[in-house]
Amino acid sequence: MSDLICCGAINWDINLFVDRLPRTGEEVKVKEIQRVSGGTAANVAVAAARILGPSRVSLIGSLGCDEIAEKQLQILISEGVDYSGILKIDGEESGQAYITISSNGENEIHTFFGANLKLAPERIEDRERLSLIFGSKIIVIMDPPLETAEKLAKISKENGKTVIWDPGVYSGYELKKLTPTIMNVDYFVLNNLEFQNLLGTNDPKEIIQSMSQVKRGIKVIIKEGDRGSTLLGDGGALTIHVDAVRLSKLGMEIVNTVGCGDAFIGAFAAAKVEELDDTEALRLGNVAGSFKATRKETRGGPTRAQLYELMARLSEVDK
Repeated sequence: MSDLICCGAINWDINLFVDRLPRTGEEVKVKEIQRVSGGTAANVAVAAARILGPSRVSLIGSLGCDEIAEKQLQILISEGVDYSGILKIDGEESGQAYITISSNGENEIHTFFGANLKLAPERIEDRERLSLIFGSKIIVIMDPPLETAEKLAKISKENGKTVIWDPGVYSGYELKKLTPTIMNVDYFVLNNLEFQNLLGTNDPKEIIQSMSQVKRGIKVIIKEGDRGSTLLGDGGALTIHVDAVRLSKLGMEIVNTVGCGDAFIGAFAAAKVEELDDTEALRLGNVAGSFKATRKETRGGPTRAQLYELMARLSEVDK
């Protein structure tokens, strides 16, 4: 059985590389088009599988009955991800994302969720998905339908699993709509802007105070981009900050930041599967996310060998 389960979006990404993002109503020249697998949960699953190895990560999600779906499944097989938890939905297109990426790595993302929205909460209780949950250690919930996230978190917590949730697209909702799911979450993850949308603040002290009022003992992870990441817990008594990797010191350049957060979560979750402490897990996540930024592809997270090689290089540079 898999140690790690990821649940949420599986998309086909159409990446448009431009010199700069367009202003409203402006046309810009596309220098390159890249068509690759994406979707937050699928990205996390692949990122974790590259570190943990084949057959240790499973993906729960939904695809259409189309050509894209067949491509997606073949790619997951090649990455060593178990796809037995994926549903195929008749009459629906598989999810797709249209992403514009500037020369400095900034991006705009337009997503057609398609079949992703058809992962109903009752399907989490199907035998195929329940067996995956029961056999796992860590559950990563990304952006399935909110009712499905709530159901999965509840079942997972009732069965003693560690639950990590990055609600992403739901950060624009009122906090009370997320509360039923938060009550069964161990690690709650968002970036600075998403916390601002959800709570009206991106101040770490205010964030952990607000979240601790919803669920006592919850740990919060703030993805801070080029400033690194911060984990808070114990109502604010615990603070762990890890600075971002200075890629320039290693002669590495940022080319695409799309998917960096997914690589971060994949590596963090993989580290928790291996029972590493929060500080080391956060550090691994930072390095994985930074490595991904140097790759054009959305799923540019490192293999285990690449991850630890980069960490060794960083240790040498920092001496």
